[in-house]
Amino acid sequence: MSYIKKLIIRLILTIIILIIPINIFYILLLKPTLYLSSIPFNTIITQDSLIINSIRFIFIPACIATAAYYLFTILTLLTNINLKKTIKLLVSGFLLIFIANIIRIIILIQLYITKNIQLFNTLHFFFWNIVSTIYIVIIWIILTKTLKIKEIPVYSYIKRILKNIRKFK
Repeated sequence: MSYIKKLIIRLILTIIILIIPINIFYILLLKPTLYLSSIPFNTIITQDSLIINSIRFIFIPACIATAAYYLFTILTLLTNINLKKTIKLLVSGFLLIFIANIIRIIILIQLYITKNIQLFNTLHFFFWNIVSTIYIVIIWIILTKTLKIKEIPVYSYIKRILKNIRKFK
């Protein structure tokens, strides 16, 4: 398949992902997150929350890290790699995001139920605003090195297109 066809397919897939509501990741990941997060605790699981020691923890899309999955998917689709590497990158990245998120949730719940609410609030803010972005970047770097991906999302496409345009002049 030609480079231009691959680029068009990846751009169409990216547009489709951008059109799909971010909540699709929430819908797909809510129940597994609730069940795995409940393991260390005596928990009641409801539709969208965990009840531990009469405290209700409601899981909204941000709790499930929906934006992280969304960003990782878009980065992957905008990288010029073959289908096998695309699948490996997505599966590995999603798994690493999922595991880190479960650990984060368990730590935060433990802090809250042990009445360390100030530390809970501080870490919750810190994880949500700082660590999550850094974590995605680190995952991206590690996985691209591990899978020997030399392409840079968007930049590699633009560079190659400009190179092809110069050839035609």
